[in-house]
Amino acid sequence: MRAVITVIGKDTIGILAQISTVCAQSSANVMDVTQTILQDLFAMTMLVDISKCNIPFEEFSAQLKKQGEGMNLKIHVMHEDIFNSMHRI
Repeated sequence: MRAVITVIGKDTIGILAQISTVCAQSSANVMDVTQTILQDLFAMTMLVDISKCNIPFEEFSAQLKKQGEGMNLKIHVMHEDIFNSMHRI
C-alpha cells in the first residue's frame, strides 16, 4: 500500500525534513520525492509506503495536514488506489 503526498506553499527551510519526520514517526517509508522551487513557491510530491504505518491512514493524513497548517503549507494525502482510479482513462 502506498500514498501520494503533495505539498505546496511558500518556500522555507526544513519543509522536506518536517514532512519526512511525520512519515518516519508513523512508520511510513518515503520511497520517492520530487520537488521544485519556482521563485519562492515550493512544490513537492512524495510517494510513501504505508503498508507498515502504525496509525490508520486517516490519522496519518490528518497529522500531515496539521503539520502543513503550522508551516503555512497546503498538504494533500491520497491513497494510491484512489490516485490511480482518478488518473485512469
